[in-house]
Amino acid sequence: MALTGCTSSKDGETTSSAAAITVGTTDQVTSIDPAGSWDAGSGTIESEVYATLLAQKNGSADVSPDLATGIRLTGPKEYTVTLKKGLKFANGHELTSSDVKFSFDRDLRIADENGPSSLLYNLASVAAPDATTIVFTLKSANDTLFPQVLSTAAGYIVDEQVFPADKILDDTSIVAAKPWNGPYGIRSYDKNSLVSFTANARYQGQLGTPKTENVQLKYYTDAGNLKLDVQQGTIDAVYRTLTTADLGDLAKQKGVEVHTGSGNGIRYIVFDFATQPYGTKTKNADAKKALAVRQAVADSVDRSQLAQQVYKNTYQPLYSSVPDGLTGATASFKSLYGDQQGGPDKAAAAARLKAAKVKTPVTLNLQYNSDHYGSSSADEYALVKTQLEATGLFKVNLQSTEWTQYGKDRVKHLYPAYQLGWYADYLDADNYLSPFYAANSWVANGYSDPAVRALIKKEETETDPAARTELLKQAQDKAAAQVPLLPLLQGSTAIVTRTDITGVPDELDATYQFRWAGLAKK
Repeated sequence: MALTGCTSSKDGETTSSAAAITVGTTDQVTSIDPAGSWDAGSGTIESEVYATLLAQKNGSADVSPDLATGIRLTGPKEYTVTLKKGLKFANGHELTSSDVKFSFDRDLRIADENGPSSLLYNLASVAAPDATTIVFTLKSANDTLFPQVLSTAAGYIVDEQVFPADKILDDTSIVAAKPWNGPYGIRSYDKNSLVSFTANARYQGQLGTPKTENVQLKYYTDAGNLKLDVQQGTIDAVYRTLTTADLGDLAKQKGVEVHTGSGNGIRYIVFDFATQPYGTKTKNADAKKALAVRQAVADSVDRSQLAQQVYKNTYQPLYSSVPDGLTGATASFKSLYGDQQGGPDKAAAAARLKAAKVKTPVTLNLQYNSDHYGSSSADEYALVKTQLEATGLFKVNLQSTEWTQYGKDRVKHLYPAYQLGWYADYLDADNYLSPFYAANSWVANGYSDPAVRALIKKEETETDPAARTELLKQAQDKAAAQVPLLPLLQGSTAIVTRTDITGVPDELDATYQFRWAGLAKK
């Protein structure tokens, strides 16, 4: 697809005669309002069109200035950030400290259940004493993680002249207003069908001027069709999500390259404390029986079988909500459940249910998703169903829902048990604990334990590494004993490109965010 005439438009967008790079995906967009979404499909767009004060460079877990010139600790509970001068949104509006304050205040005020506001757990207030200075006052002192938080989805800066302060703005209105401050802007937007991006000439962040000025994001409902288009050369790159078998086939395909990145992604089952068997809003509510059901499921799943049969060992068994390899990761579920060596144990599951006087088989309604978490999810959850029913203790009803509806339903407690996945916002064990277990958690499954919350709050400001590691371990152990969620697998997501596409670094970035600014065709 060729576009002619290289010019810069009044709204900061750039057109070029260079051919567009087309990226294919099976993922779905919830919203491109940063306050109303916190998922990979939405984030793929948001990370290109919005910028943050600080950001992670490719191949690094450390943050460095993006819209800011720097950050400094100006008090035990205070960080001061200085903005670059002359910043503007693509629509020509000036970007000042007032927009920054507005963005953070807005996130906290809206507190959308599918949004990232829970990352701002330690933010007390934001001040903008002048046009380029922002002062963040925190609730607790010694928060060394806060600069990382500023680089996350909770840190996207939006245009206060475009976005309402107290509600989510619809995608159509956002696109029309062109409030872009990232490396790209959106030229045309057909939600979950085709989105066209063009370089934002007013971007001043660390990624610099994009090497390819025009990028298209094309959506597929079937991974097989996406694979076929890669083979035929009509798609230049794929970001989320092809099956393991398809990736294996494409790795052997001439003219195609499969890039494997970080292994910090995890897959897990969430139990809704309101609607799970014996949950708080069921007719036969019983906390002890509900706990026994969750624990019996933990006794019965075979993670190794899931990893081998479904994912051909591209994923590995996971025994904690924190993936192996991060400081503080503790395999709490291995010693607590099943054969206490990582394998399932039918007798242990039966004993728990019997002790709690739970009548078997227990009916468990289990929801999964295949357009966001990949078509292999159907095989993954079919095998989970087989494993649970093979014990004779469970009758599992499987259901699948499209992602655009999935997020709405789960926070309304419509799914007694359901699939979720997670990629880190920043590479620290805390980012796998606070969004799941802290107050007002993103998971929003009704789990709340004061002891676990206290441990998380303490580790977030503990400056002694050994003491912090111990706090992280205790938090994982206590949460695992209650099974609010059941970790299954950890592994990486692959990015597929044609071999004539350059600029996909081997490391990608530390949190496996696929960015387009460095992409180019040979």
